[in-house]
Parts: sequence; C-alpha cells; structure tokens
Amino acid sequence: REEALDHVLLAGPPGLGKTSLARIIATELQVGFHTTSGPVIERKGDLAAILTALEPNDVLFIDEIHRLGRAVEEVLYPAMEDFALDVVLGQGPSARTLRLDLPPFTLVGATTRTGLLSGPLLGRFGVVERLNPYTSDELGRIVTRSAGLLGLDVDASGAEQIAARSRGTPRIANRLVRRVRDVA
Repeated sequence: REEALDHVLLAGPPGLGKTSLARIIATELQVGFHTTSGPVIERKGDLAAILTALEPNDVLFIDEIHRLGRAVEEVLYPAMEDFALDVVLGQGPSARTLRLDLPPFTLVGATTRTGLLSGPLLGRFGVVERLNPYTSDELGRIVTRSAGLLGLDVDASGAEQIAARSRGTPRIANRLVRRVRDVA
C-alpha cells in the first residue's frame, strides 16, 4: 500500500528472533532498516537525530525499548502518533515549541520486560506480539537448516539432541551447531 506499517512491539525472552523478525519486516516492505537500543538513547536529542534521519516508510528497530528513559520516551509519543517531532526552543516563559514533520515510519520495539513499558507507550503500538520458546520439532528444523548452511551433515538424531539442549531458543541452538562444527 506504499505506507508505513502499524508500529510493532515484539516481546519475549532473549534469543527468540525479535531482531530477525524486525529485519524481515523491513526486507518484506522493501524499506530501510535502522537499529538502536534503549540504553544507547540517553537524551532526547539522541532520539531526535535518529528520527530525523529516517526516510519515508523506513523501519526503526529499538531493542530493549523498556530501558528508554521517560523523557526520551515522551519524544516518541508525537513521533508515533503524528509523525512529528516537537522541539523546544529557549527556556523558561519565553520558550516555544517548534513542530517538525517526520516521514511516516514503522517503529518496531523489542522487549524482554513488557511490564516495564509505560501504558502510554504500550498503547501506541498497533501490533503487539508475544514470542514463546520454540518446540523441539521447530528447533530440530532450525538445527538442520543451520547445519546445512555451515556445510555440516546432521542426521535427525543429532538435530534432536542439539534441539533438546537449546532451552527453546534458536540462538542457543545455532551456537551449539557452531560448536559441533568446531569439533567435528
């Protein structure tokens, strides 16, 4: 439709693919992908610099979005709702606000701690998805694919053994496949 997707929040334990899903969204939409992390954005100006560098319909991925400071988070509200950035010029009674238009964009936030998000921020996401640990069968398929990409021949029993030790997490499964390759 040539327009920005609703803002998306991906929640779940580490290693389930939140960053990968954000990249897939940008790839499928054929738009730019910009990535940052909540702890890195310390000041309002840090976020303003990121927002003003976006092109129309780009995807902005903020990992650990629950770690944004409240003042920084408040900059996101008009950006998410109205695609605008409010800049305060001056201080005290003579201060005034200048509203800058932003291109439409899709914010994809990732969090392991949904409960730490403020209600106002959470309410601005049009899509909220909770990611759950993978089943052994799903991890077995991931192990088989990853092994193939690394030039390893893994049988069903080997894939099953690696999957069983991966605690439902593709990141752990892929790390174990790389370790198997290193000792094979």
